[in-house]
Order: sequence, then C-alpha cells, then structure tokens
Amino acid sequence: MTTSMGIRDRAMLHLAFAAGLRVSELVPLRLDQLELPPQAAVHVYGKGRRERVLPLWKQTATAIRAWLAVREQLSDPELFLNARGGAMTRAGFEYILAKHAQAAAVLQPSLAAKRISPHVLRHSCALHTLQATHDVRRVALWLGHARVQSTEIYLRADPTEKLEALAATGIPNLRRGRFRPPDALIEMLRSTKH
Repeated sequence: MTTSMGIRDRAMLHLAFAAGLRVSELVPLRLDQLELPPQAAVHVYGKGRRERVLPLWKQTATAIRAWLAVREQLSDPELFLNARGGAMTRAGFEYILAKHAQAAAVLQPSLAAKRISPHVLRHSCALHTLQATHDVRRVALWLGHARVQSTEIYLRADPTEKLEALAATGIPNLRRGRFRPPDALIEMLRSTKH
C-alpha cells in the first residue's frame, strides 16, 4: 500500500479494528479528534452522544501519521477523505473493506467463504480485548456500550471464555443423599399443578 489511497486504507482499517469503531463513528472522525504526541489517542462520539477516549496501538498511530503525511491539506475537517477529496462515506468505507477482503482472500482462501463487514472488525476487536483482559466490563467501555448486557454477546461467541469460567469454578462439591418426603418444594409444585 504505497499509494496515498492505499496508505489511507491501511490507516482506516487499522483504526476501525484497533478502536472497535462503528462505521458511524469512523467515517465522521475529524482531525481535531486525534491526539498523536505524546500518547496517541482518538476521541470518539458514539451512540447516545457518549464520548470515549481510546489510546491507539503504536502500529495504528504509525499508520495514521503516514496518512496525515500524504493527506491533501484541504479545508475538509474529516480525517479520512475519498478519492475526490471529500468526506469518506459509509458506502465508501464498505467498498474499501470489501476490496481489501477480496485481495486478502487470494492469500488466505478461507476468507473467501466469510462475509467481512465493518461490524466484523468491531466484533474481532471486542473478542481480542476480551481475550486480553478477561473482563466484559472493559470491553463494554472500549466499545462504548451503555450497558454490559450489550457486550455479553461476545461471551457467547468465544467458547474459550466459557471453558475458562468453568475451570475457575471447579466441580461442585455435592454429597450423595436421599429424597425424604414430605418435601416442601415437591408439595408446593403439586399444589400449583391443580
């Protein structure tokens, strides 16, 4: 990716994945929402006008700096511009992602059978963060979810997290016993049957 559009694409894809951004958060990003030195970060305005500040990986910051070095100095405040110098659109980003997913499928044929969407990048970021932190609350904060319940889908998606949770709790210590009537629970259930 040595052309200016290739450098832009690398920066957009890096940022979309590393920050777990929705397309609606990525496309309208402005230059003034970036902090590069000393600690690279991005200010994101998500659903419900919630703001979050996310630190950037060194590779992501490097990709963004490379894009800023070749980005035309136009009056548009948006970080990512299309080939005509205007603000990137949702459809434009989806086209770019599809183009690069298709190119990646040549090197990694298993990708050809998968549907790669902008949400797949967000979902991959969430799973990566969950595996790194083992804390669904941190994933919720990173993604900008208002409620942890919105993030719990990632627990259902990652079977290794389930196995780790089972291993941490251990086998329940149950004693063998006998049922001895009358049992209050059984009697209550019998009375509700009628």
